Order: sequence, then C-alpha cells, then structure tokens
Amino acid sequence: MALWLTEDEVGALLAMDDVIAAVEEGIRLFGEDAAVNQPRSRSVTPSGTLHVMHAAVPSLGVAGLKAYATSPRGTRFIGVLYRLEDGAVVLLAEANRLGQMRTGAASAVATRYLARPEAGALGVIGAGWQARSQVQAIARIRPIALVKVYSRTAEHRETFARDMTQELGAEVVAVDSADEAVAGTDIVVTATSSKEPVLRGEWLRPGMHVNAIGSNAASRVEIDAEAVRRSDLIAADSVEQARIECGDLIAASRAGEPVWDRVIELGAIVAGSHPGRQRPDEITLFESQGIALEDVMTMEWLYRRATAAGAGHEISGLPGNEPGTPVRPSRRRTPL
Repeated sequence: MALWLTEDEVGALLAMDDVIAAVEEGIRLFGEDAAVNQPRSRSVTPSGTLHVMHAAVPSLGVAGLKAYATSPRGTRFIGVLYRLEDGAVVLLAEANRLGQMRTGAASAVATRYLARPEAGALGVIGAGWQARSQVQAIARIRPIALVKVYSRTAEHRETFARDMTQELGAEVVAVDSADEAVAGTDIVVTATSSKEPVLRGEWLRPGMHVNAIGSNAASRVEIDAEAVRRSDLIAADSVEQARIECGDLIAASRAGEPVWDRVIELGAIVAGSHPGRQRPDEITLFESQGIALEDVMTMEWLYRRATAAGAGHEISGLPGNEPGTPVRPSRRRTPL
C-alpha cells in the first residue's frame, strides 16, 4: 500500500536539518552522475498552467515526480514517490510545504559551499513564504546575527521581521529599500516573482554570496546583467534547466554577457570536482531553479520518516500496491 500525507502531516514530519542533508546528498549524487533529473515542463492554457518535473535516484531505489497547477485561484502541489524495484507507488503527498523547505535547503547547501565561512549578515529582498524558508535554512549553516529584509509592502516586511526575530533569536530588521537590504551584508537572497531586476550589480561588494531563487521562468528577472557580470563564480542546481528557464541568465546572455560558458553545476562543487570559491574577495552567485531531484530526495526521506513514525494514511488499489504487496521501510542508503 502507498502512504498519503497531507500538508499538515508533511509539516509535522519534516525538519529543516534533515531536508538540508537530503538535498545536499541529492546534489552530490547529481554531481557524480549518479542521479537523473528532468527539467520542468509546462502545459500553458488561458485558464491555468500545469507544471511537471521528475527525477530518479538508482542508489536509493526511487524515482518520483512533483506536479502542480497554477490558476487565478491559487496553486496546488502533489508529490509522488515510486519504488524502482517494482514500480509501486509508495508515497503520495501534498507538496507545498515540502517544496518551500527544499528550496530553502538548496540555498543553504549553496551557501555552505560558496559563502565565506564567517559570513553572518543576511540581506533578503522579498518577504513571502519562500523568503521565510530561505532565512530558516541559511541560519542553520551560517552564524547569522543580522537579517535585513525589504519588500515593496511595508506591512509584509515588518511582519516578516517580527516573526523571524521571534523564531531565530537574531536581529531581523525591515528596511525601506532593496539597496539598504544589501548594504553591509555578506549573503543576499532574492525571493521574488519580479519581471524587472530587484538586485543591481553596483550594490555588490567583494566577498558577497547571492542566492537568486525567484527566476525559474524565462520571463522573471531578479538580478541585472551587471550583477551577473560581476559574479566571479556562477552555479546552478541544473545548467540544463537554467538554460530553459533562468530569466536572470537568459536576459544577461541576450545583453551580450558570455554567461553559459561560465555557469557550473552546484553538484560539481559538492562532489569535489570543482573547487568552488577560491578567494575571500570573490562574488559568488547561485541560481536556484528548484529541480525535481531535490523534491525526490526530500520525499524519500519523508517516506522513511513517515513509515518509522506510523504517520499518514494507507491507500490501497493503486497499480503495484494490491493487498499483500508490502511497503517496506528500510535504512537510509538502502534501496526501497
């Protein structure tokens, strides 16, 4: 039988440290050519869009997909995890919170490998639900003492600062402009859906690290071409996917910046085949597309956690999940 998990159950089971570990392992496997990731595809209609992405991890015996539909009434996410041994569905889960956490985790991994070890001040442009998980995750792997947040809506940034101060126990302040959010920080996050740059290259100082997470459609541009040009190292979770949908890099390339011969995959750094940051004064940039492999690694951990905790609801009648077919929990790194 397969397990069904609701958003509330997913939120209760997932812990950020575990998601960071799962995502980091997936990125490493991708860098070692030991995992398969397919870029997101979209079916666009006048009334809504269906987005589908999938990946496989042979060493863990799993494959999976995440699908979500966007419409004027909102977005709905679903994740499906398959056991490669027999093709059985072992997990179905609502995947909004899961996606939020794995996106934060990916930035945490990039920050771990690219930001200076002593980096302790974080600037955030955007104060939505994705921005929250960015701060939560990055604070797990760097000694963040100060967070500066800017959003176009004063109420949003002030609420964000108040909530994050209570959660982190660090100083989180709302500021009145994007350049003020960047000034004096070591790590910058852009977490918007903007079609115009919200981060300008002229604001960047030597030694900074930037996590750009909102440009996962060709029409979205969060950072300008000057920020791309000034970046000494540019990493993406998937270069193939970035070529399709990273508006930041696509726009810079169209502006004449030689982008694509400079972009490397974060997995190469995590796996040790690329040195990553080599000097304290380098400016580093991570372009997060949010890849299916990150979802599948998180779902694989979630499935193990749920079975160990006896959580979720069993679903029978799915192909490969007829009565008597076991859903077998096993130790991590052992295929399902």
